[in-house]
Amino acid sequence: MTGTVPPGGVVPDADELDARWADAWRPEEVAERLAGISAPWCVAAGWALDLFRGGQSRSHGDLEIAVPAARFSEIRNRFPEYEFDAVGSGRVWAEAGTEVLAATHQTWVRDPASGRFLFDVFREPHQGLTWICRRDETLRLPYDAIIERTADEIPYLRPELVLLFKAKALRPKDQTDFHGVLPLLSPSRRNALGGWLERVHPGHPWLADLAE
Repeated sequence: MTGTVPPGGVVPDADELDARWADAWRPEEVAERLAGISAPWCVAAGWALDLFRGGQSRSHGDLEIAVPAARFSEIRNRFPEYEFDAVGSGRVWAEAGTEVLAATHQTWVRDPASGRFLFDVFREPHQGLTWICRRDETLRLPYDAIIERTADEIPYLRPELVLLFKAKALRPKDQTDFHGVLPLLSPSRRNALGGWLERVHPGHPWLADLAE
């Protein structure tokens, strides 16, 4: 990701956008299509926390998965019937080309027949098989240390990292997710999240809860 958003793109209407995400896929649907792929991908965000919990706790407006940026083509090749639109700075670039993809990290998968969005692909910074945090590039972990799996072998981002990303905005759903998952976190997970919060968001209000 270059950090400079290219010209063009369209600012979507908020109400229309909600309708276009109404039929977003579930994790098992994406996992079925990606079975056997070699790229280290995983479900991210709110759905990842529910996979960790072992059941759906709330409705989800979309589904996000993450993959190393250089392995994005492996994901794309599994969905030849769909279009991939880049997203950044509140704009959407339909069927984004190389320049726009390099300047953004989100990609919405769209059904060209209906115009509906199905899931969101985060193209993550990395060095080989080492994941690099977008919020702090000094935070680096091997992919096999950040991906966990359900009993059905659906890969998901470990909850501590999901919560680290949710900590920035503190939307109501992020607060709900944090307080819902907190009792399930082992001392080692709490310590990891606390250390990362101190590093990326010093003085964050969740730190007090993690210390209890």
